[in-house]
Amino acid sequence: MSFETVIGLEIHAELKTKSKIFCSCSTEFGAEPNKNTCPICLGLPGTLPVLNEEVVNYAIKAGTSLNCEINKLNKMDRKNYFYPDLPKAFQTSQFDLPICSGGHVDIEVGGKTKTVRLNRIHIEEDAGKLVHLDDDGISLIDYNRVGVPLIEIVSEPDMRSPEEAVTFLRTLRSILQYADVSDCRMEQGSIRCDANISIRRFGEDVLNTKVEIKNINSFKELQKALEKEEKRQRELYTYGEEYKIKQETRRWDNGKGKTIPMRSKEDAHDYRYFPEPDLVPIIIQEEQIESIKATLPEMPRVKKERFIKSYGLSEKEVGIIIDDKVLSSFYEETVSLGANPKSVANWVLGDMLRLLKEVDEDSSEGITSISLAPKALFDLIKIIEAGTISTTVGKEVFEEMFKTGASPDEIVKAKGLSQISDSSELEQLIIEVLDNNPQSIADFSSGKPQAAGFLMGQIMKASKGKANPKLAKELLDEKLKERCS
Repeated sequence: MSFETVIGLEIHAELKTKSKIFCSCSTEFGAEPNKNTCPICLGLPGTLPVLNEEVVNYAIKAGTSLNCEINKLNKMDRKNYFYPDLPKAFQTSQFDLPICSGGHVDIEVGGKTKTVRLNRIHIEEDAGKLVHLDDDGISLIDYNRVGVPLIEIVSEPDMRSPEEAVTFLRTLRSILQYADVSDCRMEQGSIRCDANISIRRFGEDVLNTKVEIKNINSFKELQKALEKEEKRQRELYTYGEEYKIKQETRRWDNGKGKTIPMRSKEDAHDYRYFPEPDLVPIIIQEEQIESIKATLPEMPRVKKERFIKSYGLSEKEVGIIIDDKVLSSFYEETVSLGANPKSVANWVLGDMLRLLKEVDEDSSEGITSISLAPKALFDLIKIIEAGTISTTVGKEVFEEMFKTGASPDEIVKAKGLSQISDSSELEQLIIEVLDNNPQSIADFSSGKPQAAGFLMGQIMKASKGKANPKLAKELLDEKLKERCS
């Protein structure tokens, strides 16, 4: 029997404000535990919150980028539940009047475009962080993250495979990065998601019991978690045991390679939502929305079309480059200096991505920075095109530039890597190679042109990659004619 997977995501993204949502405490990541706290974000009696206006502006910007309707009247609500990292015993969030409604994201899967609808975007405060000390059997609480402003982006259950879910999250992250709403650093948890997944028989339009997989902050882990949960539910349906699928929250245990039950999943009424009495309704003016719209930069889909048209790159090449804002900025800055677009793409998609992965195995989750300056790559391409060094030597220079930050000219000079373009010097080197390979000369003479390729390889080897390839080939052809005549 055939089954269909139904997936929806709830994405939490930290906004790029310098201070928290209801107080002036810093949102700095990695500070000493409990340093960035105050009576307001700790929820001490007698304190009153004040809404950070920038949170509203960033939410409007996100909603505009994601094709949402901005609700000009919205409010904050109390979401009541107890958890150790939630000092007030409630979270200030939004319930029935969110700041953004609707919206959609277009994703590319299998060469086709699919539209994933959004249900809403709302603003809320983050909770703290529990640090479990298994050896001591205790848990510590870091409240620094309490009150850090979030937007929660809730999709409709429009995705039908783990691959579509991962593509959706990648696309969404890219849009938020380009809009400059969130830095989306997955390794720091500034974007993470909860995945809701259920199974139904093909042809049905019902939504069966769903399971929520909590707090995933990696594309790879989202893919694996959804695949395993999909397999678990399909097996239960296959053997007529779908009644064992409960509405619950599970967590992904990467070590065990499976999802593990955490708690039963609450319904909205279990949270006892009610309007936040300490905050007035949020009223947004049309002028404010239009002003924020005017600040939006070029979005990934538009940039992709421009890159293909302007730089002559393939759709696949452009897709990889623009997927990450840091990478696309580096690429375009290098091209703007006058470098050949195709040459820059080859370096970026080849050696640069390889070296970035060596430095950070999780670079596929998002590039946070590139140590190399665009001007350095431009200068390298320029000296290769000028014939100062070969492309082979250029790869060695590029790696040294990437690791040390030195300029290509400095590296070439320090290591004596300049290309040999002196005819007499090259001629002497070619004569030595021919003298040492009489069989290859005989093979070439008997009609085996591949022998010339072998000899060319020996010339490059003897010159340690420094022979000017074009000049060396011309001289080799001359010498072969002389010896075979």
